[in-house]
Amino acid sequence: MWKLYALLSALFAAATAILAKVGVKGISGNLATAVRTGIVLLLAWGIVLFSGQLKETKELTRTNLIFLVLSGIATGLSWIFYFKALETGNVSKVAPIDKLSVVFVLIFSVLFLGETMDVKTIIGAILIAAGALILVL
Repeated sequence: MWKLYALLSALFAAATAILAKVGVKGISGNLATAVRTGIVLLLAWGIVLFSGQLKETKELTRTNLIFLVLSGIATGLSWIFYFKALETGNVSKVAPIDKLSVVFVLIFSVLFLGETMDVKTIIGAILIAAGALILVL
């Protein structure tokens, strides 16, 4: 099931790029990020409320909170820079560079989580990086 969720994530990320490029036209990337973040906030809490998961907040540990806050900060910064890039860049150039996050995730997963990469994964990362480079140049 995780593969379906990952594919849906990629599909909606693609839609996000196109919709965001149109949405940022004529306004600052910061305002666009704030509007988008407000919608995400409402959507996420709505899902938690309607699925009955609000009671799980009691289970949050200090470690959960620290790392979720740090993740939220990283997400916010990512979105701010993404919208700044969309303000002046073509979405067809911005999105491939943004997808280099996959390569960074692979590197960080090894460095910080102790995960291992097989040859397939390394080749895939190289191809992703090369593809982004080709698309941008």
